[in-house]
Amino acid sequence: MRKVKIFFLVFVLIILLVLVRIFEESLFYDPLLLFFKTDHLTQPLPQFNAFKLLGNVAFRFFINTLISLIMLWVLFRSRSIIKLSAILYSILFILLFAAYMYLIFFSEKGSYMTLFYVRRFLIQPLFLLILIPAFYFQKKMTP
Repeated sequence: MRKVKIFFLVFVLIILLVLVRIFEESLFYDPLLLFFKTDHLTQPLPQFNAFKLLGNVAFRFFINTLISLIMLWVLFRSRSIIKLSAILYSILFILLFAAYMYLIFFSEKGSYMTLFYVRRFLIQPLFLLILIPAFYFQKKMTP
C-alpha cells in the first residue's frame, strides 16, 4: 500500500510540474516565450520590463524547486537528501540567475542560444531529472 501512495503522490507532483508548464503564459510574465518560438536568430530581443521578467523567472524557479524538493522527499524520505538538494538548487540558482541577467542585458543580436539554454535550466525542472537517478543510484550502492 505504501508504494501505491508514493506512486500517487509522485504522479500528483508531476501533474503540478506539467500544469506550471501548460499555464506558463498566463501565470508568468516572460516575453521570451514567444521570442524563442519565432525566428530568434535574426531578431533582436523584444522589449521587456527587466524587473518583472527577472522576478517571474525567479518565482517560477522557486515553484519548480519546491515541487521538486517535495518529490525528492516523497521518493527518498531523507533529510540529508533534501538538505543537499536545497543547497545544490541554491548554488544552481545563484550561478544560472547571474548568467541569465548578464545574457539578458549583454547578448548580441543573433547569439541567443546560450540565453535560451540558461533560461531553460531556470524555468524547467531539469535538475530534478539529474537528482532522482543520482540519489536512487546512491541509495542502491549504500549497504
